[in-house]
Amino acid sequence: MNTQDPELKRLIDQVRSTHKALNIQGGNTKHFYGEMSHGEVLDMRPLSGISSYEPSELVVTVRAGTSLFELEARLAEQGQCLPFEPPRFAEGGTVGGMVAAGLSGPSRASVGCVRDYVLGTTVLNAQGEVLTFGGQVIKNVAGYDVSRVMAGSLGVLGVICEVSLKVLPIATATATRMFTMDEASALAQLNTWAGQPLPIRASAWHHGQLHLRLAGAQAAVKAACAQLGGTAIDPEIAASWWDNVRDHQHKFFHLDNNHLAKGEHLWRISVPATTPALGLQGTQFIEWGGAQRWLRGQATVKQVRAAAVQAGGHATLFRGAAPRTEVFTPLSAPLLRIHKGLKAAFDPRGIFNPGRLYPGL
Repeated sequence: MNTQDPELKRLIDQVRSTHKALNIQGGNTKHFYGEMSHGEVLDMRPLSGISSYEPSELVVTVRAGTSLFELEARLAEQGQCLPFEPPRFAEGGTVGGMVAAGLSGPSRASVGCVRDYVLGTTVLNAQGEVLTFGGQVIKNVAGYDVSRVMAGSLGVLGVICEVSLKVLPIATATATRMFTMDEASALAQLNTWAGQPLPIRASAWHHGQLHLRLAGAQAAVKAACAQLGGTAIDPEIAASWWDNVRDHQHKFFHLDNNHLAKGEHLWRISVPATTPALGLQGTQFIEWGGAQRWLRGQATVKQVRAAAVQAGGHATLFRGAAPRTEVFTPLSAPLLRIHKGLKAAFDPRGIFNPGRLYPGL
């Protein structure tokens, strides 16, 4: 990126001149996620636009303040998409926020997560230096790991200014089948299907119903529908249903501080897909072939984290009443040292989103 670009220069000047904490903010659609944010707002929205797009190379380079809706619309014109389906919690979400949050949608288990598609990043550090990692082509792996570290960092390491992403063609055929079964049966069936050559793109179980989305070549999807059976869902209805799951507009996710039952929280629990029912109090929504289990209820932090650890996973307090504390599973001492080392290297002044990922970081 050109450091003389007016909007980038504005960010550089604000970072260099501040002596306060900076709250890196795009559309602010994920304000509920992570620990409480504070500090002077560093507005990323003016730093917007698609820098380059090569459909034949399946690569797009985008400025951080670019609207996620704008990017997806541009990709759709070329029959391409962000296959990991980043959640769009509200209008105004940005590409930088998408990478910083590191969240993926229903297809994550079959296609990979956000960081798998990050090829390169341009980052502004606490000294006001513009650093570039990675590249714009898939075969260029120089600095690749640094770019991937930015995904899910919630802005505590630096300001993501631009990102290069791998994109994929939209599937030529899709179909959704619905099955009526209890949680244990659904988990067992999903694990059976996982061992078969089926074009499963997403799965979701809730309240006795298992939805299965198939995607790929027309012949493969047609053959899978015939093999699996179940109830066929109208394509338009299915597309809307999966969008609601992706964007947390499904009624299960309608959880905010105006509608919370006393002590109720929304947990995101990550466990091996083969894990049996966790037996926690509350209502569940299960995705990713059984690997992601949303829990809505009044189970305590201790109960949820103990169940997750016993299963070999971890739990994140995704939404809940303020003040938010212990959002992410506490790090072990070795991992905490690594996180602190990265923070010290990229942000020795501790000005970028302090405490947003972990208290004291």
